[in-house]
Parts: sequence; C-alpha cells; structure tokens
Amino acid sequence: MVSSPVPRLVVAAPSSGSGKTTVATGLMAAFAARGLAVSPHKVGPDYIDPGYHALATGRTGRNLDAYLCGPELIAPLFLHGARGCDLAVVEGVMGLYDGAAGEGELASTAQVAKLLRAPVVLVVDASAQSRSVAALVHGFASWDPGVRIGGVILNKVGSDRHEELLREALDSAGVPVLGVLRRARPVQTPSRHLGLVPVAERRAAATDSVAAMAALVTAGCDLAALEALARTAPPVPGDPWSPVPPGSDGPVRPAGGPGPRIAVAGGPAFTFSYAEHTELLGAAGAEVVPFDPLREERLPDGTAGLVVGGGFPEVYAAELSANEPLRAAVAELAASGAPIAAECAGLLYLCRELDGRPMCGVLDVTARMTQRLTLGYRDAVAVGDSALAAAGTRMRGHEFHRTAVEPGAGAAPAWGIRGRDRRVEGFVQRGVHASYLHTHWASEPGVARRFVERCRTS
Repeated sequence: MVSSPVPRLVVAAPSSGSGKTTVATGLMAAFAARGLAVSPHKVGPDYIDPGYHALATGRTGRNLDAYLCGPELIAPLFLHGARGCDLAVVEGVMGLYDGAAGEGELASTAQVAKLLRAPVVLVVDASAQSRSVAALVHGFASWDPGVRIGGVILNKVGSDRHEELLREALDSAGVPVLGVLRRARPVQTPSRHLGLVPVAERRAAATDSVAAMAALVTAGCDLAALEALARTAPPVPGDPWSPVPPGSDGPVRPAGGPGPRIAVAGGPAFTFSYAEHTELLGAAGAEVVPFDPLREERLPDGTAGLVVGGGFPEVYAAELSANEPLRAAVAELAASGAPIAAECAGLLYLCRELDGRPMCGVLDVTARMTQRLTLGYRDAVAVGDSALAAAGTRMRGHEFHRTAVEPGAGAAPAWGIRGRDRRVEGFVQRGVHASYLHTHWASEPGVARRFVERCRTS
C-alpha cells in the first residue's frame, strides 16, 4: 500500500440548493484555466453533474458513492480518477451530513471527506441571515470532529453591508471566508423532471454555463487561498483502483483474435453511465464501441453484446420510435440470445412501447411516464442466473425515475430487493438482463467479466 499526495477539496453545503454545483464546477473550471490538471468527482450516484465537471476540466467526471461501492473503494476510486492531476475537487451531495436513509453517515459527503482526509469548503446560502451564519457554521464545524471545515464561501450576499455583517459574525466562529458570491441572476442551467439537463443535450449552452460559473467563482473567491487549503490535505492512503482483474498484467486478450465487440448506447437519450463500466469491459477483453440510437440506424458491425444504460428515452421517445431499423436490429440481436444489459432507460427502450410509441419489443412490457418519483438506494440479490450475474450475487443499486412498467417483473426477475421494500424487479430473458436498478460495477467486477465471457461464447 502506498500513500498518494493529491491536493484536494470537498465542496459541501448545509442543504441542497445552496449553490454547491455552481461553486464546485466554477472552481474546477477556474483552476483548469490557471493551467492545473483538475480531477473532478461527485459524491453519490448522480450522473448529470459529472458531465458538467468533465466540461469544466477536460477530464472524465467520476462518482464516489460509499453505498453503491462500499467505503473501502472510495479512496481507490478517487486515486484512479486523480492519477496524474495537480488538484482534485469533489462536489458533495445534499447537506454535508445527509446520507443513505436510515444508514447513519453512510454515503454522506461527510463520510467521503473523512475517507479522503480532505478539507471541506462549506457553501452557505446567506440570503436571509446575518449574524446567525456564525451559529450555522459553528454547528457544522463542530458536529463531527473528524470533518475539517477549512473555509466558507458565502452565496447570495446582497450588498457590501451584508457582507460586512457576515464576515464580522464569522470572525467569532474561527472559520475563514474564502469567497463571497453576490446575489445575481442564476447561471443558466435548465432543469426538468430528474434534475439538470445533461451536457450531451445542450453542449454549446452548457459550455457557456460552465464559463459563467468560472467567471463568477474567479471574481468572488480567493483561488490562491483555496488552492493552499487543498494542499494541506495529507496523502491519501491506499492504491488506485484498477479495472484489470487481480493477478493480471493487463487486459484479457483471448487467443485467436480480438475480444467480442460490445456496443454501448450513448448520445442525448442515454447519458447515464459510469466510466468504470466501459473500463471494466475493456479490461475483460471486450472491444467497446459507443453508438447513438438517435442517429444510427444499425448496431456496430460485429456486435456480440449490447449495453444500454440510463438516460431520458421518455424525452426522445418519438425519435427513438421513428428509428425503426435500429429497433429491429436490437430485437434481432436479443432473439439471437446475445447478451444485453439494460438499466432504467435501457429497460424502457427494450419494452414493447413507451407512452404509446413502439420501442424495440424485446420485452412484452409497456412503459409510461407518471407523476410519481421513485428514488432511493436498494440492496439487491440476483434471483437467478443471467448474462450479467450468477444467482445469489449481491449488489447495491439506486433507483431514480418517474416512469413505470407493466408488469414490473418478469417470470424470471432480475433482482430481489431486500429490506423494507421487499419485492422482485426486472427481467431476465435469454441473454437479456433488464432492470430499473442502476449499479456500479466496480463494487462487483465479476459482472463485467461474466458479461464479456457470455458475449464471447454466445
């Protein structure tokens, strides 16, 4: 085991809506503009913020989720993403101490900060307070002695006098003010039913949004002091995570030619994916080929397996339905018994129809938009054998959708959900594994190796 000196900051807040994303993304872009190689990270299962982080830094945005992957993988995954970087910025989730419901500190920003031994910058919405800000910051700084609040960035400050009152109050709390952002028109980052609109759907406008965040942060924050705080972080103990199987010198290369070609859906309709998934597939010997179901009318030549992750097929249902040649190609691939792994949006795409529009028809299931938000972590077990997991495989996942499928599970379900929400969910049908559950394969690398092997032999 080695210790790696990676300067780093965790950007947190007392609650959601305080300005974490604006500050974290702005800091990433501002430091990158100074010539630093910045490693971007996001606490929790969120797929959308990392897209903005990647735009700000030019590097892959990565998630750090102690529920999905386990606390023991947080430092290794961080070091994997931060390899070769000058500085890392980690955007928190919800309030600093909020984590998985009923699980104490598990999956909270505070837990990740402690696991990374990283100083925390607290973003405080100061719009409706003055002296009370000192009590708020003091409470957050003293609640857990293992969490080091290294400074505060005050957001939505109304005037010079308001700033003066806030600074006077915080002098008594002993926490330095590292930035003051004035009350202004919010940076334009449009939202819809599941949060921000992903970068892939608005790249030019998103580039402008990130530039505006960087300008706001550069004008209002002491970047030199923030960089100095990041450099106070001690080395991160442990070794970087690797997608290469233990005991291997490199990716698996089967004798007699290249590995199986696995098509991975992308583009505006399918933006939800963890970078580690394609890294694991490649390390297991696959040739990973991305494609866009909105634009391409056939699967990549020689496709032996298909991965369709999450995203917004409900937004693009008309366009996906209109691409009849690709829908037919996916149905033909499934009928051949080839392995297909589909999560959430991928599940909807494989259905017979979505909001009345024909989809691939791989599953005799209908899907529709609803008003109900399904959200939360899940503890799951594979009910039977599939191309993705052997029966009894335990994985933790996350659900986040406003759609419903009927029926909710097939004769051979994908997962049994444990705990209070006991039920079966999803579909296993020949080579198909389809489910609402988002999983992080780094927690169980064997699923990627199993999937690639099934692609090789099917």
